[in-house]
Amino acid sequence: MIRMTNVEKTYENGTHALNGISFEIQDGEFVFLVGPSGSGKSTIIKLLTGELVPSRGRVMINGFSMSNITRRQIPLMRRTVGVIFQDFRLIGNKTVYDNLSLAMRAVGASAREIKSRIPYVLGLVGLDGKGRRFPDELSGGEQQRVAIARALVNNPSTIVADEPTGNLDPARSLEIMTLLERINALGTTVVVVTHEKSLVNHFDKRVIMIDHGVVAATGVGRYEVAAHA
Repeated sequence: MIRMTNVEKTYENGTHALNGISFEIQDGEFVFLVGPSGSGKSTIIKLLTGELVPSRGRVMINGFSMSNITRRQIPLMRRTVGVIFQDFRLIGNKTVYDNLSLAMRAVGASAREIKSRIPYVLGLVGLDGKGRRFPDELSGGEQQRVAIARALVNNPSTIVADEPTGNLDPARSLEIMTLLERINALGTTVVVVTHEKSLVNHFDKRVIMIDHGVVAATGVGRYEVAAHA
């Protein structure tokens, strides 16, 4: 479960990014987080991944309190959260297999676990037989599938996707969102930050609208429902 309770975040330069935000995301939910540029979405992502700590309030994710998490607990928390970025962030001189292997080795997986897990995850995202390819040998959509596979490879309970279709054309964007929906159907909590109204409107999921650092509205089914609730 993800829970933010009266969360405030002020940066060192005095910028008030979040102003008492509260919401919950239940285990197994698929939620869109939407809002205009500068609304606080990126700050929320950084709080959920442990990159930032709140100035006030409480952030809970998968049983960990991000307000007082210890340095020792951070790697344990991050194993429960897979992150997908807009710009893929793949290592260009490493093969697909090696990109995933590095992610597994970072959390102490054994060679045996790596050998069995990677082919399964590549199959799940539709990249069978492409483990020995390099990122620049793949299309943009395929590179994003590798990024999704990397987020999944350590079997997290939660996936946080930050503008995962921002660099893709509409057809590839729909494919990626459909893939995330399939992953959610397997029991993984999925949180997608996006500004693409057409994608949000295509999927009948809960929408949380962020504006000026607070939850402006929430609804199910359409971007406009949240925007005008």
